[in-house]
Amino acid sequence: MVQSYGGVESPGRSADPTDSLIPGAAGENDALLGSDATAKKLLREGHATVLSSVSNLANTIIGSGMLTFPLALASAGIIPGMITCMSSGAVAVFGLYLLTLCAAKAPHRRASFFVVAEMTFPKAAVFFDAAIAIKCFGVSISYLIIVKSLMPNVVAALYHDLTSADTNPPAWALSGHIWLSILMVILIPLAFMRHLNSLRHTSYVALFSVAYLVVIVIVCYFWPLEGTQAPGEIHWIKLSPNFVSTFPVQVFAFTCAQNLFPIFNEIKSNTQEIMNVVIGTSIGSAVLIYEIIAVFGYLTFGSKVGANIIAMYPSTSIFIAVGQLAIAILVMFSYPLQVHPCRNCLDKVFHAGHVAHKISPTGEDEIEVEDEHGGSPDMSPLKHTLLTVAIVASSFTIAYFVDDLQMVLSFVGATGSTTISFILPGLFYWKLTRDDPDSNKTLNRASLALAGYGVCIFIFCLSYNIYQVIHPNGPVTSH
Repeated sequence: MVQSYGGVESPGRSADPTDSLIPGAAGENDALLGSDATAKKLLREGHATVLSSVSNLANTIIGSGMLTFPLALASAGIIPGMITCMSSGAVAVFGLYLLTLCAAKAPHRRASFFVVAEMTFPKAAVFFDAAIAIKCFGVSISYLIIVKSLMPNVVAALYHDLTSADTNPPAWALSGHIWLSILMVILIPLAFMRHLNSLRHTSYVALFSVAYLVVIVIVCYFWPLEGTQAPGEIHWIKLSPNFVSTFPVQVFAFTCAQNLFPIFNEIKSNTQEIMNVVIGTSIGSAVLIYEIIAVFGYLTFGSKVGANIIAMYPSTSIFIAVGQLAIAILVMFSYPLQVHPCRNCLDKVFHAGHVAHKISPTGEDEIEVEDEHGGSPDMSPLKHTLLTVAIVASSFTIAYFVDDLQMVLSFVGATGSTTISFILPGLFYWKLTRDDPDSNKTLNRASLALAGYGVCIFIFCLSYNIYQVIHPNGPVTSH
């Protein structure tokens, strides 16, 4: 059988990107070309542009992690913090580059972690899906926590500016728990959507919110708002034990691998050159934005900076209130984008070994994947509903009772994010090319080194975070 690959364009594809077989076409092919034509499929055609792909990937990258970068500088100093940010972005680029090389070896426009795992480590595929599910679940919790912390400040600022400084909003309007419960009414229907494309139009709005935050940190540094607290100590170099717990936050801030395969499958031309442009532009933009926010946020508050930079500014300014509202909208509408891959990965975890296979006319085994994230083709409405309810209910419950954003991001970075960004890309490419005489041996060894680096980060940072929980009297992670 001739296998089609993700990086090869073929004529005669279906215009519908979700179509792999047109009903009735087999009968016409039998009549015109003979019975062998029934084995041929009309391949999916990509429809996304480079701009939309960059926007979607950048939107996946730039999220709640940018709010914590000033804290990373406070724990290491300006120079080490900036170097760590750039190096984290560079390593993330390498991991994404390896994933695109793996995607090119997958069936035509059906690349996913599940498919690549079936090609490399089929017995461990369920554990890989569990790692992705943990990562996405942790991110979804952090988004809800940010919304819960921002909304009371937004309401207070808008209320005072639109009425008078002496008029206070009702007590319920200043409760983050109540706002979280109200906004879940909007998020729940979005979380039940089966396709990511239905949320593609929010990427531009999200990036506008990021740009507004950049304006805030710059303006508030040069022209401090009334009520802004005086900055603490500022250091060019200050390596402290707290830097160990903030490093996973930087790893988390560049994690976007869960959406790389869908972008590879949907972009019009998924050649390696185009994918390099998408990855480089997205990560490069994220590094620039993170550096600006980190430096100006740290210079504004110094060692007093908290884990959520936007919550540090006075809540009685309409300028800050709009920014807080924009970030709240950004993370709120990013929540369903994490529920989608989490749900499909959990479907595989709870149905380990349940893989849809099909024997081709030549006797070869084909993997059939319905969803870009590896969801089962036969996921019933009941299964879809139960998994979505479980994810939404548990993430809401944790976010309702947990207020420490730093703790959530540190554990996510030390577990799911290191696995999906470093360990899996390195292992996948190493296994796919280790016996290929035409492969780049230097790149093969570098991919194995990336996986080893991820394992070290996983063990060391997770152990440190657990130590922080067991010994709360030790060094705190808020400075």
